[in-house]
Amino acid sequence: MKVLFATPEAYPFAKTGGLADVSGSLPIALRKLGCEISVIMPYYASVRRYTEAFPVCVQDLPVTLGNRLLPADIRHGWLDHKIPIYFVQRDEFYDRTNLYGTPKGDYFDNAERFIYFCKAVINWCQTANLQPDIIHCNDWQTALIPAMMRFGVDRYYFDTTATVFTIHNIAYQGIFDVDVYALTGLPWELFVPEGLEFWGRVNFMKGGIIYSDYINTVSQKHSKEIQTPEFGFGLDGVLRTYSHKLVGILNGADYEVWDPETDPLIAANYSKEDLSGKRKCKRDLLDIYGLPQELFERPLLSVISRLVEQKGVDLYPPIMDKLLAEDIGFVLLGTGEEKYHKYFMDLAKKYPNKVGVRIAYDNALAHKIEAGADIFLMPSRYEPGGLNQIYSMRYGTVPVVRATGGLDDTVQDYDPETNTGTGFKFGPYDPEAFLNSILRAIKLYDDKERWNALVLRGMEEDFSWEKSAKKYMELYEKSLAERKARL
Repeated sequence: MKVLFATPEAYPFAKTGGLADVSGSLPIALRKLGCEISVIMPYYASVRRYTEAFPVCVQDLPVTLGNRLLPADIRHGWLDHKIPIYFVQRDEFYDRTNLYGTPKGDYFDNAERFIYFCKAVINWCQTANLQPDIIHCNDWQTALIPAMMRFGVDRYYFDTTATVFTIHNIAYQGIFDVDVYALTGLPWELFVPEGLEFWGRVNFMKGGIIYSDYINTVSQKHSKEIQTPEFGFGLDGVLRTYSHKLVGILNGADYEVWDPETDPLIAANYSKEDLSGKRKCKRDLLDIYGLPQELFERPLLSVISRLVEQKGVDLYPPIMDKLLAEDIGFVLLGTGEEKYHKYFMDLAKKYPNKVGVRIAYDNALAHKIEAGADIFLMPSRYEPGGLNQIYSMRYGTVPVVRATGGLDDTVQDYDPETNTGTGFKFGPYDPEAFLNSILRAIKLYDDKERWNALVLRGMEEDFSWEKSAKKYMELYEKSLAERKARL
């Protein structure tokens, strides 16, 4: 089966969150199952370090944006040395420091940037005489591709190509003013409530939901949640309408990258049979953040997150003074909204011997945190799939999570009566509920026998991509069957 995987970001080339990890790992797992897969994404500034290895394979690919002809170059490289990856290059759209915006807000021309990308994908398939069985689209940035395939000028070219659309984060839908619609080249008959129109504006993600052959999101629970007003962000009704083609497939973890036994980025390797290396990693992490080694025997709490409310960041300010009254350490790595940058930097100044903060994206440091911390905090307002809780368990770092989406599907709440579980969960989106779950973890930390058993149970969990990749292959087969049935 031939699959083209269209994504706005993929690790290691460009990353803002879990979508990049999925885009960098899932294709590798699919290839191992015999899938003939290639990846396509924009050529961002962050990709330029690979320029010499990624030559231009198509020059001046014609792409129109409204009445303007804006040719693109297509660069060809490799993901994991085996999977072809193609990059759409148009420097005024993609040669920027950040992918989608700055801490002050989104780029003003994101609609144009990703309409252009969708059109480039369509045109490149035809120019390269590529007729995939499946085009797998990911999030709003690629969500117009299915509609363009079905209603574009050359729509018959894709008659036998099916589409799968994965919703990684439904809060980001690509909603823009109606004046950008003309740039899509789609017929105005689609700009109706049953199509791309959304309260007088254009909704890219809505198009992906309606015009794809199948839709999935990245955990079983979240596929149900997004059909409710609380988690659907205005698209719950649309998703209920198309629930017959909506499934949940849990994200997997790439244990070739995230495994303390082999990780080259951490101070010492370790395993569930020998945890001594984790102690070295904790000392290293304290040094990196300039925190006193006196914290070594106390619980070291950690956060790796986008600093936005979706990730539960607004739950921290009401509880941190109470939490830091405990004998603990706290380290954070992340970027996001400026108000949270300031809050956590001020917190580090207030508690210099307990709190370490890095406002940055730093992959190597993320690995060191997973290895060196004792407890990982993930209080998301909603979490479609989540990966850091999975990484944490593999690294023997106990997760404290909100019982939502993929967090609820992957973490088993600790039960003191039966001494079972792999972490700590709380239900209500409430600061006190969050604090109480952390305090439960801190209290258990002093019971070394039970704590170590909890750590080992988490390390034994297996969320590798193989099982999830098989489910994607099944979804591709269903999508292709649906497409052929319509011919």
